Amino acid sequence: MPRRTATMLASTLLLIAVLCAAVLIKVPYSAMSPGPTYNTLGSVDGEQVLSFPGEEVSDNKASGHLNMTTVRVTGSDYRMNLFRAIYGWLAEDSAVVPRQTLYPSGKSAEEVKEQNAEEFSRSQESAKVAALRELGEKVPTRVVVQAVLKDGEARGKLHAGDVIKSVDGTRVKDPNDVAELVTEHDPGEKVRFTVVPADKAEAAEKDGRNPEKLPGERVTVPTRKADDGRAVVGIQPGVAHTLPISIDITLADVGGPSAGLMFALGIVDKLTPEDLTDGSFVAGTGTIDDKGQVGPIGGIHMKTVAAREKGAEFFLTPKDNCTGAVANAPDGLILVKIDTMDDAMSALRKIKADKTAELPRCAAG
Repeated sequence: MPRRTATMLASTLLLIAVLCAAVLIKVPYSAMSPGPTYNTLGSVDGEQVLSFPGEEVSDNKASGHLNMTTVRVTGSDYRMNLFRAIYGWLAEDSAVVPRQTLYPSGKSAEEVKEQNAEEFSRSQESAKVAALRELGEKVPTRVVVQAVLKDGEARGKLHAGDVIKSVDGTRVKDPNDVAELVTEHDPGEKVRFTVVPADKAEAAEKDGRNPEKLPGERVTVPTRKADDGRAVVGIQPGVAHTLPISIDITLADVGGPSAGLMFALGIVDKLTPEDLTDGSFVAGTGTIDDKGQVGPIGGIHMKTVAAREKGAEFFLTPKDNCTGAVANAPDGLILVKIDTMDDAMSALRKIKADKTAELPRCAAG
């Protein structure tokens, strides 16, 4: 066999071997890609994303878009091969991240799904509160039992949704107050809670009453020693709100907290005579808390790509995501830096007034 032919044959066989290895070798990575976007001012599968039972709201007012964005990820049982990883690293519309980032070890796929659903639910609640406060509405808050640990001393004594009025006779106004008062005890001592049971609190809410105003019941819970030596009772305190307006958010198969900002803006638009977009296509992302503070999210590049592909002209970008967003920004998409709900409202007014030169834009880090 001529040397040249032998060399070509050997090279071909080597290439085939490398390609086979690339397909067969599994790597600990997952893939992310642009997901669907949803206009919070519109409808999905015939249902309004935002609705307000009992309120007079025009669903035909808004002429533009306030789109929330999502990211698609490979499933927990997907095992990426080396070939797919290399493709993902080179592709502009895909990202490869350590599998641990999406599916932390020790958590099952179902646990990750439940966590995403809980975060999505909490983000909706915060979006409602931030929007109503932006509109000048008073939104009373109360400290509640957010969760009871399975092996906690409070199991069977306190329940998720119970309103915590006081601990050892001291009124609580913040979830941190609960932890501070409990840890004043030595492990083994008992803590006296005054609570409004969850079922009574829920009934009061339905009747339009503030559960915080109901008389409380005393519940005594023993403490135990935590790993760090503190006294604990095994609950996770949180905050609940009494909303002056009923707001429903209908959007299935979406998880995580990153839609909070866009939900809040959609609510404001729906509840005011003003059309915030005036025909512009605005998309965005960002967590939001009860005070209107906007926080960073994951998968920013995938979300900007999804938004631009859908037709967005402007993208409301959390301040702490700006550097990553600018590094891979799609052509024709203006990245607007946002840190608070007020920032987002100001940006929408500038877009509406065609003063886009005044927008605070993301810059490279």
